[in-house]
Amino acid sequence: MAGHIQDRWYKTETDANGKTVRGKTDRHGTGLRYRARYVGPDGTEKSKSFRDGQKRLAEQWLKDIEADMSSGQYVNPRAAKMTFQQYTEKWLKTLRADPNTIESMNSQLRLHAFPHIGPRPLGSFKPEHIREWVAALEGSVPGSYGRIIYANVRAALSAAVDDGYLSRNPVSARSVKPPALDPRRVVPWTAGRVFGVQAAMPERYRAMVDLGAGCGMRQGEILGVAVDAIDFDSGTLHVVQQLKLSRSKPVFALPKGGKTRDVPLPGPVADALRAHMKHFPPVEITLPWKTVDGPKVTKRLIFTALRGSHVWRTSLNQEAWKPALVAAGVIPEPETKEEGYAAAREHGMHALRHFYASALLDGGENIKAVSEYLGHSNAALTLRIYAHLMPSSQERTRTAIATVYDEAQRPV
Repeated sequence: MAGHIQDRWYKTETDANGKTVRGKTDRHGTGLRYRARYVGPDGTEKSKSFRDGQKRLAEQWLKDIEADMSSGQYVNPRAAKMTFQQYTEKWLKTLRADPNTIESMNSQLRLHAFPHIGPRPLGSFKPEHIREWVAALEGSVPGSYGRIIYANVRAALSAAVDDGYLSRNPVSARSVKPPALDPRRVVPWTAGRVFGVQAAMPERYRAMVDLGAGCGMRQGEILGVAVDAIDFDSGTLHVVQQLKLSRSKPVFALPKGGKTRDVPLPGPVADALRAHMKHFPPVEITLPWKTVDGPKVTKRLIFTALRGSHVWRTSLNQEAWKPALVAAGVIPEPETKEEGYAAAREHGMHALRHFYASALLDGGENIKAVSEYLGHSNAALTLRIYAHLMPSSQERTRTAIATVYDEAQRPV
C-alpha cells in the first residue's frame, strides 16, 4: 500500500526502560483522527484526513491511489478541485484557432454550459452530471446547435484528461448521448412566398432576395458581396468573403468554413443586380480582415445602408426582413410595438438557401453540384439536409418497366 496512516490521537514513545509505550496526544478526542499520507508522482506529499472509526476507509483510499498510479489514472487531488469553468477559460486561451471561433465557443459555453456545470470541480464529474446537463440543453436550444455546444464541452474535458486534471472523460461514457437532432425536415418556401417577401422588402434590399434564392448565398455573404465578385461576362458569382462580427465589431472574412466557391449567375439574377447597382451605386467600405485587429481592406459593396455604411444584420432583420415576412403573411404582425416580432428562426434569410437547393434538386441537378454551390463541407452534409427533397425514382421506375413491356408486346 502506498504511503502510511498517521493516528493523531495516539503516539508511540520509548520510556526510560526502553519499552515502547502508546499514549494519548494533546489532540485526543478532537478533530479528524486519521491522516492518510503518500508521495505523489511529482515528489510532493499529499494527504487526506478521516474521522474516528474510518481507518479502513483511509486504507482503502491509499489502495485506490496506488492502483491509479500503477494504471496511469492518477489525478492530483488539488488539480481535481479546479472547476470546469476555471479550467475551460484557461484552456480556451491556449487554443490556436480562429479568434472568432474561440469567441463563439466562449459565448456558447458561457450561456449554455457554465450555468449548469461550470462550478463543478473536475474531479467530481460523473456521467450522470453530463446526462442531466444534456437534458437541460435539449429543452433550451435546437438539437443541431446543442450538438455544437456538446462537442465544445467534450473537447474541454478531453483536454482536462490530457492535462491530468481528470482521470477519464465523462462524456465518453456509453450512457451519455449527444442532444437529439430536431426531427423536423426542411420545408422549402414556394416561389410565390419568395417573390411575395421580395416585393415587400425595401427597394434598396430587394436584390438580396435574388442572391439568396437564385444563388444560394448566406446572409453574411450577401452583405459582404463586392463588385469584383460578379462576373457578368461569364455568368459567374465568386463567393469569396462575408461580412460578420468579431467581438461585436464588423469585419470582412472568408465564407463559413473558409470555403470559397464559384456559383452560376442566372440571367434574371444578373439583371436584378445590374438594376440594383444603377439605382444604388456601390460604395467603398473599409473594415478589418478576419478580426478586429486584422489588416484593413477596402471593398466596393453592392449593398449599403442609407447613410452609405455597411448593412448591420440586426437592423436588416428588424427593419426590413421581418416587416416583409409580415406583409407576405409568413409571420403575424405584432399586437403592440413593445411586443416586437415573433421569433421566426425557420423563416430567416436562410430559407432562401433552402429554396435554392430545392429548386436545383427538383430541376435534376446532382447532389455534388448542389453541395458545391451551397458551399457545404461535403456532399454527405447536403444529402443529410435535403435528401427528402430529391425527386422520387418511383415514377421513373414505373415508366422504364412499362416501356419494356410495351416494346415486348408490340406485334412483330
